[in-house]
Amino acid sequence: MHCTHPEHDHASADLLGSLEKACAERGLRLTEIRRRVFELVAADSRPVKAYDLLEKVGRQGSGPAAPPTVYRALDFLMRNGFVHRLETLNAYVPCPHPEATDHGSQFLICEQCQETLELDAEGVADRLRTQAKEQGFKPHRHTIEVYGLCARCSQAR
Repeated sequence: MHCTHPEHDHASADLLGSLEKACAERGLRLTEIRRRVFELVAADSRPVKAYDLLEKVGRQGSGPAAPPTVYRALDFLMRNGFVHRLETLNAYVPCPHPEATDHGSQFLICEQCQETLELDAEGVADRLRTQAKEQGFKPHRHTIEVYGLCARCSQAR
């Protein structure tokens, strides 16, 4: 389970190590911009939007980053399962298990603090695949986003 609450350490160094290992094992080219974008997503305590990434990459480099460059890096990271896009937030979170090459994503997202938990709900994914197959549908990916209040925000009410 991956959590983006500020009190939980992303263990971004561990995530980066997993990314590097997965790229090496799969023969994928991990360019400097891809690595940098992943590091920024992994280091953020909340889901991060593409324009925030553009700004951060620009601040750390020798000038503003070109939007297509950052979007291509995000596309590479998403296609290979290293980051997930939260559709309704239009933001990105790191995948806590980048070694998995084909998995859907299920998230619990707090409406108040935006804490995001990725659930390991393979039973849900299996059921979706079964029902899709029964309908003759061939899914490429899925993302389920469940909104509500995290335990911390629920207790604060």
